[in-house]
This record gives sequence, structure tokens and C-alpha cells, in this order.
Amino acid sequence: MVIKVKLAAASVLALSVLAGCNSQPAGGGSSTGSSTEPVTITYWQYSYPAKVTFMQKLVDEFQKQNPNIKVVAQDFPYDQYIQKVTAATNAKNGPDVLNLYYGWLPQFVQDGILQPLPQSFMSNDEIEKYYIPMVKESKIDGKYYAVPTAVRSLALFYNKDMFKKAGLDPNSPPKTWDEMISYAQKMTVYNNGKLEQEGFAPEVAGQGYHVFEEVLLRQWGVTPFSEDNKQVLWNSSPKGLEAFQFYMDWFGKLKLGDPSFNTDYETAFKSGKAGMIFDGSQAIPSLKKDTAAEWGVTTLPTKEPGGLKSNFGSYWVHGIAKGVSGNKLEASQKFLKFLISEETQKNWLNEVGELPAAASLSNDPKLTADPIFGAFVKGLQDAHATYFVNEKDERQAIIDMTNEILLNNAPVEKTFNELVKKQQALRDDYFSQHKN
Repeated sequence: MVIKVKLAAASVLALSVLAGCNSQPAGGGSSTGSSTEPVTITYWQYSYPAKVTFMQKLVDEFQKQNPNIKVVAQDFPYDQYIQKVTAATNAKNGPDVLNLYYGWLPQFVQDGILQPLPQSFMSNDEIEKYYIPMVKESKIDGKYYAVPTAVRSLALFYNKDMFKKAGLDPNSPPKTWDEMISYAQKMTVYNNGKLEQEGFAPEVAGQGYHVFEEVLLRQWGVTPFSEDNKQVLWNSSPKGLEAFQFYMDWFGKLKLGDPSFNTDYETAFKSGKAGMIFDGSQAIPSLKKDTAAEWGVTTLPTKEPGGLKSNFGSYWVHGIAKGVSGNKLEASQKFLKFLISEETQKNWLNEVGELPAAASLSNDPKLTADPIFGAFVKGLQDAHATYFVNEKDERQAIIDMTNEILLNNAPVEKTFNELVKKQQALRDDYFSQHKN
């Protein structure tokens, strides 16, 4: 689903300290009950520093407003998070409220980890009126199991100091892929065959596979999936292979960089060893803190000047675990309402770097014009939120198959077709068990 919606929020300069929960989403005002009995709920998320720090501020503020509710917030490393949630839930020792990537929802619902949000909390109509259209991607069998505080899109970060050193104009970032390649080649430095500086940091495991799936394929004229999301269409046209070969050339033929260089793409950029990277707005707080060089942000390149724009949109959601009931359910709903309030969304932007998800925060032009956040807001106008059936395995499949090419010199066309078969098998398996 293409997202044709202008998203903005209150100006970053106008963001204030936590202001409580005065701006509530529609519905559910009385659904959380009025019990004064003390209750403790747990909230789990993965260990992303900016989110963990801000969540504790939110918990403190929520508890001030609701002295009879105690929230115990816990976080776990990203690569252990799904396993931790699944194991704890199966042992009936899991969280009451949890934060999860929207792409994990089908699997979490299928595994019985989440319960549908009660209609008394927010009806489907209220949710779809409150949020921008992207959020509809998290509806499963006509039900919402979780809702977000914020959304993301991708943009191109570039090191202005490296631009200057390479004789490039730091105020004129690349607009097309050919320009990006040309700029990257001018900033790439090899010494006796050893990479010392990469003009562009190519990668698959982070944002790279989203760029291929939702940006390159679409700009090459290929719709990645069928309208019902059951069919993988990457190789439905020769243009799909052409886009994949173009993507693989960043790593091989063009030698713009290496995924393992300087640990990873974000580390390379922060240390001044990578001229350009793709990342989401959530990276902004960390880059501001850890990058010494002057840097800028621009929208993703297009195939031709003024050509088709495309982007990847995503978000993390908050849901309530299956089995939570009684006072805990009332408290969990109240905490969830607080997390998705407009006031929390405004402050979330400043603290975490993710864009507000509420439709009501979509008309302020100040954010669109912002030199940093503006590129992400513009990116959302042409963003696609991929419908994943098993995000973890879908990601791993493209990592594994591209490694066959990059590390073992496997033939590109054969490997690409095998990758499509693997992706299709994941969808076939999911939809065979999920017939609604």
C-alpha cells in the first residue's frame, strides 16, 4: 500500500518537557476503569538506548499521574528479544504490555502472544481516524492487536566534511543513483587493495534489504508483492533481476564499500569512515551524539532525475499480551493510552527521533522544512510498509542468499531466483496456516 500522506508534527523547537496525557486518542476513556486497587504491570522493549532512556521518563510521568499503577520496564538485546518474549510467554511469565516491530505481528498473533485490542479501548474506525494510513498494515483478520507511538521512513545521511575533501558540494547531495555512485567513488579510498574509507556503506542486514525490496524494485517498475500479499513478484519481470544486480554491484563491481568495514555501516559513518549511509530517523539522536563530522540528510535517490520516488515506511507498536485480564488489563490499557497520546508522540520525536503517527499532527509545515527531519517527512509521502509474514526469516533469507554471492561468488541470477523461492515458501507456509 503506497502511503500518500503528508506527515508533520509540532516543531522540534517547540517540544517541551513531558506534558502528560492531555491529548488522548479517541475512545476508551472509561474503558480503563476506575479501580483504586494498587496494581503492577510489566513493559518489555528491546535495548535501543534512546528509547530505553525516554521510556523510563514516560514511566515516571505516568506513575505520577496514576499512583496506584506501578510499571516495571525491562529491555533486552535486539537479537534476543523475540526469543525472550516467546519463552517467557510460554512459561506464563511474560510482559503485560510489549513493544514489537510491526513486521513481527503476524507471527506473534499466530503464536498466541497478543490479544486483540478491545473495541472499548479503541474501535477500528477510531484507530484509522486517529492514525496515518500506514498503520492499517498492522490489522490482522480485521482486528488491531497493537498500535504505534511513532513511524519511520528512510533517508540518505551524508558526511559534509568528506564531501568537501573529495571536491563535492556539501550543499548538493546526490539526487539519482548514478550521482550517488559517482560521489561515493570519489570518496572511496583503497591502499594496496585494502579499504581505508568507503564512499558509501552498503549493507543488507540493516536498512539495505528494505531499500532493495521497497525502493529499488519499485523504481525499476516491479511491485514486490501481490495485492493480497500472498505472492512474491520480485522476478515477475526481468527488471527485478536488473534491480537486484544493480544492488549487488554496490558491494562487488563498483567496490563502494564493505558491510564488515569498521564493524558496521553506522559505526563507519560515526567515525568518519563512510561518506553516505541509509538509515531511519531513529538514528538521529545517536548520530548527533557520536558523530564529530558535520553531516546532512536528504531524500533517497531516484533512478532518473525527477523519476519515481519510493521509500520504506515502518513502525514499532505496543500491544497487550494474551491472558492479561482484570485490573492488569485495565492498567495496561491506561498505560497504552498514555504511550500513544499526542503529547507523548511530540516528545518522542525529540527524544527518540521517530515521527509522530497521529493524523492530527500532519499539517505543521515547520517539520517538513526542518533540515534534518524534513527528508524523512517527505519520504513518508511515497513510503510502503511491507507486509511481512515472518520478518526475522524473511530478513535472514536475503542475508544468506546475498552472502552466497558476496562471499562465495554464486551466480547472481540463479541465486536471485532461489531467494524468491525462499521468500515465497515463507508466505505459502504462513497463509496455509492462516486462511482468513
